[in-house]
Amino acid sequence: MARDRFNHQSLGVSLNSSVKQARVLMVGAGGIGCELLKNLVLSGFGEIHVVDLDTIDLSNLNRQFLFRQEHIKKSKALVAKEAAQKFNPNAQIVAHHANIKDSEFTVSWFRGFKIVFNALDNLEARRHVNKMCLAAGVPLIESGTTGFNGQVQVIKKGLTACYDCSPKETPKTFPVCTIRSTPSQPIHCIVWGKSYLLNEIFGASEDESAFDHSADADNAEEIAELKKESEQLKKIREAVGTDAFPQMLFDKVFDADVERLRSVEDMWKLRRRPEPLKYEKLLSQASDALSAKDDVLKDDQKVWSLEESLVVFRDSLDRLSKRMLQLKKAKEPAAADPIITFDKDDEDTLDFVASSANIRSTIFGIDRKSRFDIKQMAGNIIPAIATTNAIVAGLCVLESFKVLKGDYGHSKEVFLTPFAAARLLAPDKSRNPNPSCPVCGVFNTGITVDFKRATLNDVVEDIVKDRLGFGEREFVVSNEVGILYDADETENLPKKLSELGVNGSSFLTIMDDDDDEPFVNVVIDIQEEYVLINGPSVTMVELTEPRASDYDEKPVKSLLTDRPDIPRKAKQLPPAEANGTAQNGKHALDDVAEVEQKSLKRAHPGDDNQPSKKAKTGDSSADDVVLVEDAGGAIVIDD
Repeated sequence: MARDRFNHQSLGVSLNSSVKQARVLMVGAGGIGCELLKNLVLSGFGEIHVVDLDTIDLSNLNRQFLFRQEHIKKSKALVAKEAAQKFNPNAQIVAHHANIKDSEFTVSWFRGFKIVFNALDNLEARRHVNKMCLAAGVPLIESGTTGFNGQVQVIKKGLTACYDCSPKETPKTFPVCTIRSTPSQPIHCIVWGKSYLLNEIFGASEDESAFDHSADADNAEEIAELKKESEQLKKIREAVGTDAFPQMLFDKVFDADVERLRSVEDMWKLRRRPEPLKYEKLLSQASDALSAKDDVLKDDQKVWSLEESLVVFRDSLDRLSKRMLQLKKAKEPAAADPIITFDKDDEDTLDFVASSANIRSTIFGIDRKSRFDIKQMAGNIIPAIATTNAIVAGLCVLESFKVLKGDYGHSKEVFLTPFAAARLLAPDKSRNPNPSCPVCGVFNTGITVDFKRATLNDVVEDIVKDRLGFGEREFVVSNEVGILYDADETENLPKKLSELGVNGSSFLTIMDDDDDEPFVNVVIDIQEEYVLINGPSVTMVELTEPRASDYDEKPVKSLLTDRPDIPRKAKQLPPAEANGTAQNGKHALDDVAEVEQKSLKRAHPGDDNQPSKKAKTGDSSADDVVLVEDAGGAIVIDD
């Protein structure tokens, strides 16, 4: 009996044949990725490429079932390939231990796939893959989970909304003076340890994205004092690795700085005054904790006492100091100074942040948290649910069948909403593209470039004005860095594209400045010119030596054969509805649940206590959460 007999019967001859011949890409081999790769292999997909930069961590094993204890620290992509291959030895799986944003993964490379599946866990990478698939004209199946909730979305240029067609929730920020001077919640102390103290001692500088500076003008005096503190920390940083270093840092941030804050009388009229700590006194009380250090470090769930927090603080500083000294010793003379940044899976930085946050919490009368809880909050982690990943991965494959048939009219955006009153899956037809979307509301095209000769003027004259038909219109040419050309900025025209940072994986954006019915933005993907050696049967290689005919040809060539009909910009429309993303403080998954509840009673009496899509930090106040980037849009099967 043929291996795919049941697939043949279930899908039909035509669709089953398409599945077997399909060359697909899966980006991400984590929670969704493990389930999805297994599904793709068992469904008979012929060639599957997997891209993932991460290595396997112990915390992955509870839900990423392709991995085992012996795989820890190994590449997710490579191990996933080996494990999934056993489900179907006939499947061709190609693993890439790499960042999908690397220059090797060009638009041309994306164009070689029938479908791209996103199984990612961060906003930036999702947006990149969305942009690349739109430029390549390849359908993308986007997916994501948030605790018990999940979503799937088919994205096809010109037919459906893309990932950026609706606004995304912005990360939570905190007033800098709250973090530095008047913390009132555990998360305030955690952000202080992660984004301020760790960076000031072992990193580059404070993580500005974590702080809200909008009220700085109203607190100018306090801001000045905080800057002085930062200068003092730089001096302490020079003592890294010495015996005196732990006490110097402790005395500075947990004693002297706290004493200064206590002296600002107006600050404590309505707040509890912080209590500074003395290093020698606390250390003398920590003899039991010192003897039990190994047990303290092993227990993620225990809330450390103040003395235990001091022990972990000292131990983590010792580990980090040794790492920093080794990095400095290995540094090349011309290289930048080494830094250590926070990683939720890095025990050294996590222990430092957890112990620092707990000591600071004690000073300000705030509840301490376990290292497990602090890891969730500092790493913006929402507990992952294996069943949610499995359901979402199954939906991805079901939607891929519609894509292979070209049946986009029946593709769905599906929301997995287990705490809605009526049903588990809430499907909706795919949204139309947002004409004002800056990512999919553009005209995509491509050019090949001989970087040894091509200048910006070649692109402006031969491509934009001539081939694209901009003529005498005023327009702007920009790349990822900034503006390269406009009517008043012409000094870059004679420069080679390579001098302007443009390479074979770059994009150029053309913005029409015409006031009367301007063109939509044109996005040009740049492809390096290649030449065939010994006929078409040989792989294309980079053109490294000039050909005799080189100087008879233009250094930039359009991939278009005729002048295109570039659409005009649409009139300004109301903002597109958020689908799978936060808008006006709410999430579309919540909206689905509310619609269900209008006419139906709650199915389960305990649904009022459904898991939040935010990582709780203590009480239920809004300030007690760290927002996590949700996966955007979604897709669904027919009811």
